[in-house]
This record gives sequence, structure tokens and C-alpha cells, in this order.
Amino acid sequence: MMIARYRFVLFSVAGLLVLAACNPSSKPDSAASDAAAHKAHENYVRVINSNNTDSLMSMLTEDVVYLASGAKPFVGKGAVRPWIDGYYKAFHTTWDKPVEEFVVAGDFAYERYRYTSTDVPAAGGTPIVDTGWGFIVYRRESDGVWRVARDAWGPDHAPAAAK
Repeated sequence: MMIARYRFVLFSVAGLLVLAACNPSSKPDSAASDAAAHKAHENYVRVINSNNTDSLMSMLTEDVVYLASGAKPFVGKGAVRPWIDGYYKAFHTTWDKPVEEFVVAGDFAYERYRYTSTDVPAAGGTPIVDTGWGFIVYRRESDGVWRVARDAWGPDHAPAAAK
């Protein structure tokens, strides 16, 4: 089951990369465009760590897809919002997401990152620290803003054994 999920994520990401590479853009790449795309990463991490659903939703495309390990895909803002709301109600979260690779191709950019997340339960208790990998596809929309179109992530370790 896990292998099939990882294959799905990998094939989805590969398909997005092919589409991004084949997408003719009327806007030439420029240093300003590249800088704005890179800034999108900083903004995304900042709004995740704000623990504010509306701020996070402003960084997502309408057709966003979240591919979280161990969960079915969340497709569109309508599916992502309740999941984010529940997460922020259950935890105060902080994510560190160092970029390992960042590529801009026309109106698309993708990044590969590592993460360390720290989730402090809202009801109190021991913080949950996790580490893993992630892959984001950004899209420059008609208003010129780079937003997250796809975000896939998962742990870099085997799942904990059930007790």
C-alpha cells in the first residue's frame, strides 16, 4: 500500500514536471521572476508557521493538491481548508523547510526540500517532532503571484510500530 502511494506521488510529480517543461510561457524568465519564485518559498514557510488558516490559504492555487503521506490526496482549496483548520486547532506547528533544489521554468517552479516539523498539542502534552522530505510545485498566476499548486511530503523514516 505504501509503495503504491509513493509510486502515485512520484508519477504525479513527474507528470507535473513534464507539463511545466512543455508549457510555453509568454513571459521570459528573468532574474526578477526567479527571485519572486524563490521568495514564494519563504512566504509559504512563514504562513505555515503563522498557524493562520486564511494566511495559508492565500498562498495556494484554487486547484491545489496536497499529497500527505498516509492520507488520501486533498484536491482543491475546499478540501485543503478543513484539513488545515483541524491541524491548526489540534497543534501549534513550526516547520523548518531547507531547500535542496529549486528550479524555475516559465510560470512554474519546483522545489525539493527537507523538513523538521514540531507540533505542540493545543491541549498540552509532549511536542511531536518529525523529519522528512517534500516536493512543491509553484505556479505564477495571472496576478503575478507565485502560489503553491502541489505540495507532497512524507517522513524520511519508517512509520512507528503500533503499540
